[in-house]
Amino acid sequence: KTRISISADKHMEQILTKIARRDGVPVATKAHELLELALELEEDIVLGEIAAERIKQGGKYLSHEEFWKQALSR
Repeated sequence: KTRISISADKHMEQILTKIARRDGVPVATKAHELLELALELEEDIVLGEIAAERIKQGGKYLSHEEFWKQALSR
């Protein structure tokens, strides 16, 4: 794992602490879970945009590598 430092305002810290307490996990674990969820949502948005664009253009097959190269260049 790689550690990253994230700054959170007081309100965000309070909410994160309450959610972590509610779920019985450390704050860092809850922050990781929520960040993972946010990245999955971002991925879904990009996939939707690419699919819509491909449908308009008649589409072609993309390999996994080609897809991610395009997705990350947006």
